[in-house]
Amino acid sequence: MSFQSPWLLLTLLVLLAAVGLWLYAERRRTRYAVRFTNMDVLASVVSGRSWPRFVPPALFALALAVLLAGLARPQVERMVLEDRATVILVVDTSRSMQAEDVDPTRLGAAQEAVRTFLEQAPDRLRVGLVVFAGETQVATPPTRDHDLVRTAVDEIDTFLVFGGTAIGDALETAVDLGKRATEQELPAEEQIALPGPGGRRSFAQATTCDEPGPVSILFLSDGAQTRGILQPLEGAALAREACYPVFTVALGTPEGTIARGPFGGGGFSPGTGDSQRIPVPPDPETLRQIAETTGGEFSEARTADALEKAYENLGSRLGREPGDTEITFLFVALAAGLLLAAGVLGVVVSPRLP
Repeated sequence: MSFQSPWLLLTLLVLLAAVGLWLYAERRRTRYAVRFTNMDVLASVVSGRSWPRFVPPALFALALAVLLAGLARPQVERMVLEDRATVILVVDTSRSMQAEDVDPTRLGAAQEAVRTFLEQAPDRLRVGLVVFAGETQVATPPTRDHDLVRTAVDEIDTFLVFGGTAIGDALETAVDLGKRATEQELPAEEQIALPGPGGRRSFAQATTCDEPGPVSILFLSDGAQTRGILQPLEGAALAREACYPVFTVALGTPEGTIARGPFGGGGFSPGTGDSQRIPVPPDPETLRQIAETTGGEFSEARTADALEKAYENLGSRLGREPGDTEITFLFVALAAGLLLAAGVLGVVVSPRLP
């Protein structure tokens, strides 16, 4: 615990001095001669135990000490929401996400996990959603309207994306979306210049970030890259240059399969049967490298429960940073309780004549 105005704690010395003077005055009272000589009658009026009468003033002094400490504005370090915090959710919607090795399907488990993330995320956190297969599409731009994101998640299978898995391009889209969201919060002189349509960046140079940026990317996929312009680590280099950590989740089991289509592809046409199936194992190594490159974290989910727990944990963490929270109100509440206790005990233990 720390204090915003620690010099105000010096007022406790004044209280300490006042308590010392009060104790000195109490001791001086014992030096006076007893003028009431009938000690038996005196003992019947005043209890032989004198310490209870010190409890109310002690509580009163403690209440004053707490109030004076509260003047210094105490604060504790905790995880607080970053001012411009944004999380870009990137979800793979390729054909392999229809595999049923994760209940009910990989895509269904991913949808439920995203809903869990939104439940755990702070209301002021901006959340965007990118879906991808062979191409990428922005489902929702970063917004604090989490209900809008939930609606897009419910309808995630309606977004038109071509077959395949373009991991690198999806990362590029997420980085650009995060930059545009951050740009809206910055003054003009601090805004980030983005390339025009069709523009490409150089991936040769990568920067090292002392602190993570205001944007985090939560990336869920189950397969290796099969399409796209950028390779996965090229997309990761973009995120690292922007200081955006990428938290990757590899979904699925090595035993996952989907029905083979009538022309040998992954598609399935009614009436063709599904006796022939093709394996669609996840590619955890690529996703692990993306997380390590960007300073994020990698996790592997082989069940719907594991995926939901991972998203629940990330929902309570992403967008937050260590910060100080003032707790003066707790000191005021404690002092009020002590003053109330001092008043009640003062009435109970104060001596009364019969």
